[in-house]
This record gives sequence, C-alpha cells and structure tokens, in this order.
Amino acid sequence: MSTMALVFPGQGSQQPGMAEAWQDHPSFARWAEADDVLGLDVSRLGLHAPAEELREPRNCQIALFVHHVVLLEAWRATTPGAGPAFVAGHSLGEYDALVAADVLDFASALRLVDVRARATQDAADDMPGTMIAALGFEVEEVTDACERAGAHVANDNAVGQITVSGTVEQLAEVKAILAEGKGKVRDIPVGAAYHSPHMAAAVGPLGEALDAAPFADATVPVVANVDAAPHTAATEWPTLLRDQVTSPVRWRESVLTMRDAGIEQVVELGATAVLTAMIKRIDRGIDRIAITTPEDL
Repeated sequence: MSTMALVFPGQGSQQPGMAEAWQDHPSFARWAEADDVLGLDVSRLGLHAPAEELREPRNCQIALFVHHVVLLEAWRATTPGAGPAFVAGHSLGEYDALVAADVLDFASALRLVDVRARATQDAADDMPGTMIAALGFEVEEVTDACERAGAHVANDNAVGQITVSGTVEQLAEVKAILAEGKGKVRDIPVGAAYHSPHMAAAVGPLGEALDAAPFADATVPVVANVDAAPHTAATEWPTLLRDQVTSPVRWRESVLTMRDAGIEQVVELGATAVLTAMIKRIDRGIDRIAITTPEDL
C-alpha cells in the first residue's frame, strides 16, 4: 500500500522560463495542446514571459496549471507503478490534483482554470488587492491584526506561516500591527487578494462552468482546500471549487489529514519547492521530495 502523496503548489510559485528545461520531455507537448484548447499562446507564458507578466492572475494560473501537468506526466513516466495514496493541491494546484486523480481530463481542467483565471482577474480589477505572508506569528495574532485592519486570513499554510489578503492599505496596516510582534512579514508576488471576499465576483462565472464540467469519481482521494478532508465523489467538486475561491486554504490541516491517514512521504511537483518547505514546518517526520527540474527525476 502506498504511503506517498503528490502535491501541487499554487500562485506565487511561478518562475520566468520555468518550462524551458522540460522541452525534451514528451509531456512538454501539453503546452502546445493548451495553445490549441484556449486559442492562446500559452507556451510563451511558460518559456518567455517576464516575472511581471506571470504575476497577473490570468497568466499565472494558466501557466502554472499546464506546467504542473507536464511535471506530473514526466514523473509518471520515470516512476511507473509508484501511484500516490492521496493527492492535494494548494489553491490553483488543486486543479492539477484533480487531473492527477482522474477527476478531470487535461482539456476540461484547463478550460476551468481559464474561466477561474479570467473571473479572478476581473474580480481583482474590480477590487484591487494582493497578499502578504506573516511568518513566526500565532494564527490568533494574525487573525486579530486582520480584524483590526479589515484584511482576511487567506491561507493557514504551516505553523507560524499564515498568508493574508487585502488592499495595499489594509496590508500596510496589518504589517504595522504585526511589527509589534516577534515575527516577520514578506510580500507575495501575486496580483490579487485570493481566498477572500475580494474574489466574490468570480464565484458566479466559475460556478456556471463548474456545473457544466465533466467531473468523474476520483481514482485517488483528493484532500480539499476548504475542509482539509479527502473526497472521491464527482458530485462534490462543483461546490468545493466554488467555495475555494473565497475561503481560506487549510493547508496545515490538509497535511495533517494525510499524515494521520498513513502518509510518510510527499512528492511536490512545481516550479519551486514551496510546499515541501511548509510540510517541514508542519511535521519534520514526513519525507519530502521536490521535483522542480528534470534532474530531480
């Protein structure tokens, strides 16, 4: 029985030129397929887009989703028979987790990501905002600072690692409040206040697309962001993915769910090793492998 989980990171993990090193892998063909499915030059985002362009919500989400699927298929090709017991994705990465669990095929998931990306871009344009990471603080401290500033806890990532969404002004106030504590705060390179009420306008357009999407029952349980619980039923995902847009990502609890179910090793597939660093803070006893380059395979 497998004691391994596959995980996929979300926005903020992108890197300019992240697709370049993977051009010799057969799975790189997914970029060209994405170009055809969306009628866009998606490949350019993975190969040539500068950091500022990748920071835009629409570009970031599409590029990361495709990149993760390329890594997933390259990993599968080099580790035949090494299937995971669970899969999970952080924010946008949840859509890659659904592909890994055969809940959605690549094209269907890509179309949903495109709708999500456009809807969250529109929401971000209507209610501009961004995110910060509060490091070394108790969740109660961060929650109190958010309530005082009008901001929102967006992700409970790990012990002492909480992210906050809000306007630039709200986040400046959060920073000022937290400056009285012992932790530190850093900016996150995203162009929207994800997983907060700022994204409410995106729920309607995405919901229509989710209701029409061809979800299937999962071949591997997917631990969902919104409740940190494993799910296998196709019928649950339209609601879970709707709620994910405005709800905090419960990543710390998701990792504990997998650990308590017997997971001993986590393999992260992404442009940068984001989730493995978080998992180290959650439970150092979990073995961690990050696949970011072909050499890592």
